[in-house]
Amino acid sequence: MFFSVDRGLKTSIQEQLRTKIVAAILEGQLMPSSLLPSTRELARKLNISRTTVVSVYEKLVEDGFLISKDRSGFCVSPNAKPLAFTVPKTVPKSHNEALADAPSWHQRYKLNPSLQRNISKPTDWQNYRYPFVYGQPDPTLFPLAAWRECSRQAMSELAMRDWSGDAIAEDDPYLIQEIRSKLLPRRGIFAKDEEILITAGAQNGLFLIASLLMNKGVTVGVEEPGYPDARNIFSIHGAKIHPLEIDTEGAQTPAENIHCDYLFLTPSHQSPTTITMSVKRREEFFENATREDSIIIEDDFESDTNYLGSPVSAMKADDENGRVIYVGSLSKSMFPGLRLGYIVGSSDLIKELRALRRLVLRHVPNNNQRTTSLFISQGFHDTYVRKLNRVYQERWQVMQESIDQYLPGMSESPKFGGTSFWMAGGLGVDSGELAEQALQQSVVIEPGLPHFQNLNNKEHFFRLGFSSIPTERIADGVRLLSLILKK
Repeated sequence: MFFSVDRGLKTSIQEQLRTKIVAAILEGQLMPSSLLPSTRELARKLNISRTTVVSVYEKLVEDGFLISKDRSGFCVSPNAKPLAFTVPKTVPKSHNEALADAPSWHQRYKLNPSLQRNISKPTDWQNYRYPFVYGQPDPTLFPLAAWRECSRQAMSELAMRDWSGDAIAEDDPYLIQEIRSKLLPRRGIFAKDEEILITAGAQNGLFLIASLLMNKGVTVGVEEPGYPDARNIFSIHGAKIHPLEIDTEGAQTPAENIHCDYLFLTPSHQSPTTITMSVKRREEFFENATREDSIIIEDDFESDTNYLGSPVSAMKADDENGRVIYVGSLSKSMFPGLRLGYIVGSSDLIKELRALRRLVLRHVPNNNQRTTSLFISQGFHDTYVRKLNRVYQERWQVMQESIDQYLPGMSESPKFGGTSFWMAGGLGVDSGELAEQALQQSVVIEPGLPHFQNLNNKEHFFRLGFSSIPTERIADGVRLLSLILKK
């Protein structure tokens, strides 16, 4: 039996070799008691260290896949049997017969989420030289060693006894404590434990809120342009969407003859225009919410990336009557794959959201919660955010200078900071076509149309993110984009 390894893969040689051997055993290619190549022979054939092979073999012995025999080497354990596959008792139908009897799924769908307009970007965006994508991290900046250390602590035997059980509907109290005592006060929010719920990202939080509070007959005011996923989530729950136009002070309150049951806002750093809502406009929204008996849903995304202006508190900080449901994210300040967020609201609301979440996923994975709590409590999160802000401010400066030079007049500078510029390409520009042409030059941009409910004359908007592109490539990428626009 000969195994192969690929040095071009991101997985380690040890991991590849172990996976190949285990697969060969479970798939019946290596039968029980079969002798494996000697460590020296396999190392020579694969051109890898013998130590690597020995380490893999010994670990497989510990895990019961192999046994070590004196003077004979390593062989497959008699107890490591191939997986058994169940053989159907009926004669399989032909492909056409099976299709004829298949259910008509389209007639059963109550809704069609796949038809909604969403933000799209190439899945392999990291392979492009100029990735002006939004919401994606630069992996070179993340303190992997610190995260690994926190993960190691969370995986200790004593810690695992604490979190490895089924928490049913409860959250990790250590993470709740860190959010309550360290993250929320920076936004001017002071909450009790029972007023916080951990979610699988901010988007999951919005879905839970919509599932609990929205149906047909409910009207939700959503910023225009705004966050497409929020609009889509509210829509599939039957809510009517009322667009809240954006001006230089942020979202505008609904007209006097328009009643909104809920108002979805990103006041600190509007998505996608980057405008920070003025104090006057915030007061107007509070007055509107009180008069109309409305609830404000505040998505405080990118709150950690204010490296330009004065600190801006969350609207929830000024919420005297409990009319603001606050949605926060740890995925934005750490890494998107973490999928951790939280909701802050009245204890009654959190109680019902917790019961609803139990039906959906019970609780967010405890290991991620505990590792994140350690990452925050030991200061790694603070250090990382400060590092990000230094890098982002440098990239923001280069972006601003490059846009002024190559794309003058197409964007207003973000006053808050953040990680993107909202661009207006001029009437006649189709940002969808522009994105396709840019990809051919290894430039990735984000068309702006999905952010709008009203699509008339909005094709020329697009977004340029700079969180994942190296600083030294920004100017050349913007220059290439300007050349494409001139064609």
